[in-house]
Amino acid sequence: MIINKLKYIVVEGNIGAGKTSLARKLAVDLNATLVLEEFAENSFLPKFYENPSKYAFPLEFSFLAARFKQLKFAFENQSDRTIVSDYHFQKTLLFATQNLDDDELALFQSFHEIVQLQIPEPELFIFLQKDLKQLQHNISKRGRGYEKEISPGYLEKIDSGYQDFLNKFEGGRILNIDTNSLDFVKNHQHYLTIIDLINNG
Repeated sequence: MIINKLKYIVVEGNIGAGKTSLARKLAVDLNATLVLEEFAENSFLPKFYENPSKYAFPLEFSFLAARFKQLKFAFENQSDRTIVSDYHFQKTLLFATQNLDDDELALFQSFHEIVQLQIPEPELFIFLQKDLKQLQHNISKRGRGYEKEISPGYLEKIDSGYQDFLNKFEGGRILNIDTNSLDFVKNHQHYLTIIDLINNG
Protein backbone atom coordinates (compact mmCIF):
# COMPACT_ATOMS: atom_id res chain seq x y z
CA MET A 1 0.00 0.00 0.00
CA ILE A 2 1.30 3.42 -0.97
CA ILE A 3 -0.50 4.99 1.99
CA ASN A 4 1.99 3.46 4.41
CA LYS A 5 4.28 6.37 3.50
CA LEU A 6 1.97 8.66 5.44
CA LYS A 7 2.71 9.32 9.10
CA TYR A 8 -0.69 10.56 10.32
CA ILE A 9 -4.11 9.60 8.95
CA VAL A 10 -7.46 10.71 10.38
CA VAL A 11 -10.81 9.07 9.62
CA GLU A 12 -13.82 11.24 10.42
CA GLY A 13 -17.56 11.35 9.87
CA ASN A 14 -20.86 11.81 11.62
CA ILE A 15 -22.06 9.56 14.44
CA GLY A 16 -22.50 6.07 12.97
CA ALA A 17 -20.59 6.78 9.74
CA GLY A 18 -18.15 3.89 10.25
CA LYS A 19 -15.02 5.86 11.08
CA THR A 20 -13.84 3.52 13.84
CA SER A 21 -14.33 0.43 11.66
CA LEU A 22 -12.30 1.92 8.82
CA ALA A 23 -9.58 3.22 11.15
CA ARG A 24 -9.20 -0.27 12.63
CA LYS A 25 -8.83 -1.91 9.22
CA LEU A 26 -6.31 0.67 8.02
CA ALA A 27 -4.26 0.35 11.21
CA VAL A 28 -4.05 -3.44 10.86
CA ASP A 29 -3.03 -3.31 7.20
CA LEU A 30 -0.47 -0.57 7.81
CA ASN A 31 0.84 -1.99 11.10
CA ALA A 32 0.04 1.45 12.45
CA THR A 33 -0.54 2.88 15.90
CA LEU A 34 -4.32 3.05 16.34
CA VAL A 35 -5.83 5.94 18.30
CA LEU A 36 -9.54 5.50 19.04
CA GLU A 37 -11.83 7.94 20.76
CA GLU A 38 -12.48 6.86 24.35
CA PHE A 39 -16.16 7.78 24.44
CA ALA A 40 -17.15 4.71 26.48
CA GLU A 41 -15.11 6.00 29.42
CA ASN A 42 -16.90 9.36 29.44
CA SER A 43 -19.51 9.26 32.21
CA PHE A 44 -21.06 12.53 30.98
CA LEU A 45 -22.12 11.15 27.59
CA PRO A 46 -25.29 9.25 28.65
CA LYS A 47 -26.23 12.17 30.89
CA PHE A 48 -25.78 14.61 28.00
CA TYR A 49 -28.18 12.76 25.72
CA GLU A 50 -30.77 12.78 28.51
CA ASN A 51 -30.22 16.43 29.52
CA PRO A 52 -28.11 18.33 26.96
CA SER A 53 -28.39 21.78 28.50
CA LYS A 54 -27.13 20.61 31.89
CA TYR A 55 -24.30 18.34 30.80
CA ALA A 56 -23.02 19.84 27.53
CA PHE A 57 -20.21 21.86 29.09
CA PRO A 58 -18.70 19.13 31.32
CA LEU A 59 -19.06 16.68 28.43
CA GLU A 60 -17.22 18.84 25.91
CA PHE A 61 -14.53 19.87 28.37
CA SER A 62 -13.89 16.26 29.37
CA PHE A 63 -13.59 15.28 25.71
CA LEU A 64 -11.15 18.15 25.14
CA ALA A 65 -8.91 16.94 27.97
CA ALA A 66 -9.12 13.26 26.99
CA ARG A 67 -8.45 13.79 23.28
CA PHE A 68 -5.54 16.12 23.93
CA LYS A 69 -3.93 13.73 26.40
CA GLN A 70 -4.45 10.75 24.11
CA LEU A 71 -3.08 12.35 20.93
CA LYS A 72 -0.17 14.07 22.65
CA PHE A 73 0.89 10.74 24.17
CA ALA A 74 0.66 9.05 20.76
CA PHE A 75 2.90 11.63 19.08
CA GLU A 76 5.41 11.80 21.92
CA ASN A 77 5.82 8.03 21.76
CA GLN A 78 5.70 7.70 17.98
CA SER A 79 8.52 5.74 16.38
CA ASP A 80 8.46 5.08 12.64
CA ARG A 81 4.91 3.78 12.67
CA THR A 82 1.99 5.57 11.05
CA ILE A 83 -0.68 6.91 13.41
CA VAL A 84 -4.30 6.24 12.39
CA SER A 85 -7.01 7.95 14.43
CA ASP A 86 -10.81 7.83 14.24
CA TYR A 87 -11.10 11.50 15.14
CA HIS A 88 -9.54 14.87 14.39
CA PHE A 89 -8.72 17.06 17.37
CA GLN A 90 -10.81 19.87 15.87
CA LYS A 91 -13.84 17.62 16.43
CA THR A 92 -13.72 18.85 20.00
CA LEU A 93 -14.50 22.41 18.92
CA LEU A 94 -16.95 21.29 16.24
CA PHE A 95 -19.22 19.54 18.74
CA ALA A 96 -18.78 22.28 21.33
CA THR A 97 -19.95 24.86 18.79
CA GLN A 98 -23.15 22.88 18.31
CA ASN A 99 -23.79 22.10 21.98
CA LEU A 100 -22.65 25.06 24.11
CA ASP A 101 -24.21 28.46 24.69
CA ASP A 102 -22.23 31.59 23.80
CA ASP A 103 -20.58 32.15 27.19
CA GLU A 104 -19.62 28.50 27.59
CA LEU A 105 -18.29 28.36 24.04
CA ALA A 106 -16.11 31.44 24.56
CA LEU A 107 -14.50 29.84 27.62
CA PHE A 108 -14.11 26.54 25.82
CA GLN A 109 -12.47 28.19 22.82
CA SER A 110 -9.92 29.95 25.01
CA PHE A 111 -8.68 26.60 26.31
CA HIS A 112 -8.93 24.93 22.91
CA GLU A 113 -6.71 27.57 21.32
CA ILE A 114 -3.99 26.91 23.90
CA VAL A 115 -3.77 23.16 23.35
CA GLN A 116 -4.58 22.73 19.66
CA LEU A 117 -1.20 24.08 18.55
CA GLN A 118 0.46 21.07 20.15
CA ILE A 119 -1.41 18.61 17.92
CA PRO A 120 -0.22 18.35 14.30
CA GLU A 121 -2.53 18.24 11.31
CA PRO A 122 -2.94 14.89 9.53
CA GLU A 123 -1.38 14.35 6.14
CA LEU A 124 -4.61 12.67 5.07
CA PHE A 125 -8.10 13.50 6.34
CA ILE A 126 -10.66 10.88 5.26
CA PHE A 127 -14.27 11.98 5.65
CA LEU A 128 -16.97 9.31 5.40
CA GLN A 129 -20.23 10.66 4.03
CA LYS A 130 -23.44 8.81 4.88
CA ASP A 131 -27.13 9.68 4.60
CA LEU A 132 -29.21 10.35 7.69
CA LYS A 133 -31.25 7.14 7.43
CA GLN A 134 -28.11 5.02 7.21
CA LEU A 135 -26.58 6.83 10.16
CA GLN A 136 -29.70 6.10 12.19
CA HIS A 137 -29.65 2.46 11.10
CA ASN A 138 -26.01 2.05 12.15
CA ILE A 139 -26.61 3.77 15.47
CA SER A 140 -29.56 1.50 16.18
CA LYS A 141 -27.67 -1.62 15.09
CA ARG A 142 -24.79 -1.11 17.50
CA GLY A 143 -27.24 -0.96 20.39
CA ARG A 144 -25.79 1.65 22.73
CA GLY A 145 -28.67 2.52 25.01
CA TYR A 146 -27.82 6.18 25.51
CA GLU A 147 -27.64 6.74 21.75
CA LYS A 148 -31.38 6.14 21.49
CA GLU A 149 -31.72 9.78 22.56
CA ILE A 150 -29.93 11.06 19.44
CA SER A 151 -32.45 12.90 17.28
CA PRO A 152 -32.35 13.30 13.49
CA GLY A 153 -32.07 17.04 14.05
CA TYR A 154 -28.94 16.59 16.15
CA LEU A 155 -27.33 14.44 13.44
CA GLU A 156 -28.17 17.10 10.87
CA LYS A 157 -26.58 19.79 13.06
CA ILE A 158 -23.40 17.75 13.41
CA ASP A 159 -23.28 17.09 9.67
CA SER A 160 -23.62 20.82 9.02
CA GLY A 161 -20.77 21.46 11.44
CA TYR A 162 -18.55 18.97 9.65
CA GLN A 163 -19.29 20.51 6.25
CA ASP A 164 -18.37 23.94 7.58
CA PHE A 165 -15.16 22.52 9.05
CA LEU A 166 -14.21 20.81 5.78
CA ASN A 167 -14.77 24.03 3.83
CA LYS A 168 -12.31 25.85 6.12
CA PHE A 169 -9.79 23.04 6.60
CA GLU A 170 -6.22 24.12 5.84
CA GLY A 171 -4.33 21.00 6.89
CA GLY A 172 -3.36 18.08 4.69
CA ARG A 173 -5.26 16.37 1.91
CA ILE A 174 -9.03 15.84 2.33
CA LEU A 175 -10.68 12.78 0.83
CA ASN A 176 -14.49 12.77 0.86
CA ILE A 177 -15.91 9.27 0.39
CA ASP A 178 -19.60 8.58 -0.19
CA THR A 179 -20.09 5.32 1.71
CA ASN A 180 -23.85 4.92 1.22
CA SER A 181 -23.29 2.05 -1.22
CA LEU A 182 -20.12 0.70 0.41
CA ASP A 183 -19.88 -1.94 3.14
CA PHE A 184 -16.13 -1.98 3.69
CA VAL A 185 -16.46 -4.13 6.81
CA LYS A 186 -18.15 -7.13 5.19
CA ASN A 187 -17.13 -6.63 1.56
CA HIS A 188 -13.37 -6.71 0.99
CA GLN A 189 -13.74 -5.38 -2.55
CA HIS A 190 -15.47 -2.30 -1.17
CA TYR A 191 -12.57 -1.84 1.23
CA LEU A 192 -10.13 -2.09 -1.68
CA THR A 193 -12.17 0.56 -3.46
CA ILE A 194 -11.50 2.90 -0.56
CA ILE A 195 -7.78 2.03 -0.63
CA ASP A 196 -7.74 2.86 -4.34
CA LEU A 197 -9.42 6.21 -3.65
CA ILE A 198 -6.84 6.96 -0.97
CA ASN A 199 -3.97 6.16 -3.29
CA ASN A 200 -5.33 7.69 -6.46
CA GLY A 201 -8.35 9.83 -5.58
